[in-house]
Amino acid sequence: MVELSSNLLLAAFFIYIFATITFSITIYYENSTLGNKTKRWGWISFGLACAGFLAQLGYFVTRWIAAGHAPVSNMFEYTTFLGLTIIFAFLILYLIYKKPVLGIFSMPVGIVIIAYASVFPREVTPLIPALQTYWLHIHVITTAIGQGILGVGFIAGLIYLIRVVDQSKRSKQTFWLEAVIYSVTCAVAIAITVGVFSLINYSVTFNWINEWEVEAQLEYELPAIVGPYEGELITADQNRFGPLFETPGWMNGVESPRKFNTFLWSILSGSILYLLLRFILRRRIAAAIQPILKNVSPQLFDEVSYRSIIIGFPVFTLGGLIFAMIWAQIAWTRFWGWDPKEVWALITFLFYAAYLHLRLSRGWHGEKSAWLLVIGFGIIMFNLLFINLVIAGLHSYA
Repeated sequence: MVELSSNLLLAAFFIYIFATITFSITIYYENSTLGNKTKRWGWISFGLACAGFLAQLGYFVTRWIAAGHAPVSNMFEYTTFLGLTIIFAFLILYLIYKKPVLGIFSMPVGIVIIAYASVFPREVTPLIPALQTYWLHIHVITTAIGQGILGVGFIAGLIYLIRVVDQSKRSKQTFWLEAVIYSVTCAVAIAITVGVFSLINYSVTFNWINEWEVEAQLEYELPAIVGPYEGELITADQNRFGPLFETPGWMNGVESPRKFNTFLWSILSGSILYLLLRFILRRRIAAAIQPILKNVSPQLFDEVSYRSIIIGFPVFTLGGLIFAMIWAQIAWTRFWGWDPKEVWALITFLFYAAYLHLRLSRGWHGEKSAWLLVIGFGIIMFNLLFINLVIAGLHSYA
């Protein structure tokens, strides 16, 4: 069953790639004199996207059966489920608006998320006692669905910005838009990097003292830029690279050193890939994408982004705050404890509440609204990646 689950996820990955290609063909016909072929290719693309979604849904169901619990209990499982929710939200929006350009951006998000999830351990493991409750399903699944819908709002906002920002001159807008694209490039690059080192079966192992003051071993699948605090390299091949320095003493969560090493590799590999793309394109990546969006209506995508938020915000609030506090009261006898994940969930809630306030009462439409959505999704990703990968807390097991 585990092997079937993995094969279904791999199938979804490749189907999303084919869907991206066919959506690109659809956009080509839409921008050419052969517009009569747009509808046919649009439905072919949508059919492939549905097939990929069903394959990924099959992965989710079969892994649930194999594990005996909802597969949202660690970074690999949660990240892939988040990708599933983003694709599902895209499919609904495509049926409403019939805009293939949404597929050009949404399908790569599904590809990148599945690839990025492969960075984390994929083994099916028993739940720790703290997670052996139905609140795992209720809290985490609802939160992921809310974040997935908010993610589609970000995609629509990003399309809006690439469409309207003037790329003929350097400005703050072009700088920050390129910074967003650089961040996406880092996610792509780390997935490629992990794949390369997996093919050569690379690994190094350290002895170290973890947060419970217990001697343990920690295995890295990537060369050690940073090693565990006061760790000792015990890999037989002493010619292995690194570490160049150690994590600080406070970063002693169960997997924090290894996760932080992965984070550093994403920055390094992403920078290399981004510079390579800039060298090939000879211009900003956003400027290279902009001509593809010449027939896009900015007003429509401003509406799409707003509608995504008014749906995703209450769903996230329900799962990320209300259900979370109920579970915290049951598990830890307090509904709030200022754990890093809790704090950033609150920050996310307050930010999107401020977005809705500014849009409804101050008239922040268009470009201002789109920039807020980029920042908002950045907060979500910071919580998902940096807080989980670097900061030790009550949620470090995730």
